[in-house]
Amino acid sequence: MVDFWTGTLIAARIAVLLLGLATTAISFRAYRRTNARYLRDATLGFGVMTFGVFVEGALYQLTPIGLTHVHIIESVAIGLGFVILLRSFLW
Repeated sequence: MVDFWTGTLIAARIAVLLLGLATTAISFRAYRRTNARYLRDATLGFGVMTFGVFVEGALYQLTPIGLTHVHIIESVAIGLGFVILLRSFLW
């Protein structure tokens, strides 16, 4: 049995993961419909950010890696996703 705050964190992470997957899927469908390069890049950016959320949760729950290290890994993935997303808007 998990305590309240751990359960809340798990529920929040699952919600963010599902929202990220939905956003990525919608972006991918838009890309497939239009074949626009910026939508392809946006899909990749959303996917990388969503992957960062998934990896953070999985590493924290399933490995002995410390919380600080796990957050660094997630932050790098989300930052990379934002760079890709920004690139999709600018070029």
